[in-house]
Amino acid sequence: MANILMVISNAVQVKDYQTGYWAEEFGVPLQLFEEAGHNVTIASPKGGDGKVDEASLMEQWDPDGESKAFQKLERYKDTKRLADLSGKSFDVVFFVGGHGPMFDVSYDPNAHRVINEVYDKGGIVAAECHAPSVLAFTYRDGKSIIDGLEVTSFPDAYEPKEILSFLPYSVEQELAKVGKYTSNLDVPEYAVWGNDQIITSRDPSSSALIAKEIMKKLS
Repeated sequence: MANILMVISNAVQVKDYQTGYWAEEFGVPLQLFEEAGHNVTIASPKGGDGKVDEASLMEQWDPDGESKAFQKLERYKDTKRLADLSGKSFDVVFFVGGHGPMFDVSYDPNAHRVINEVYDKGGIVAAECHAPSVLAFTYRDGKSIIDGLEVTSFPDAYEPKEILSFLPYSVEQELAKVGKYTSNLDVPEYAVWGNDQIITSRDPSSSALIAKEIMKKLS
């Protein structure tokens, strides 16, 4: 079985706006990985407790209460600190989505280091929704690790207008600067392999798809 590192955001506060990881994008892949028998380690930039985006627990986005039930398991608590981990210990590094990663994970030098370490050993680098921005800011040989590769993320067309003023950048636009961005809005779930090692997914509805794609590759 594979050793998988999942990275979530710590709490992020911007003026009156607080955000973090998106619950569905954490819970669904984690449960699928563990049900398949893989070993999962959970980390964050600061270590300690990760922080959920409370919006992801609202009935609008969690009508069946599955994310609320997952939160009660408290898998976000006592995460490992990225600085204390080596990518050489993992077969997969998986960056959980949500607006939070745009602020802390994407700029974290240890996230960039771990990505390169996993990639160097032939492992899988995965990021969903807003988290693919960490790939745009991860460099190898002077270029982004996704330079020229097909990538996806949460598209500008889906961003809630009421929070745009709080966001530090557009994930779609950052990815488009270095990679071949596609959102494929005509399909209900979407994930794309940029090459044999890098996979990104579009939105919460694609959480199961990206996890299943990773497990297919592992097998």
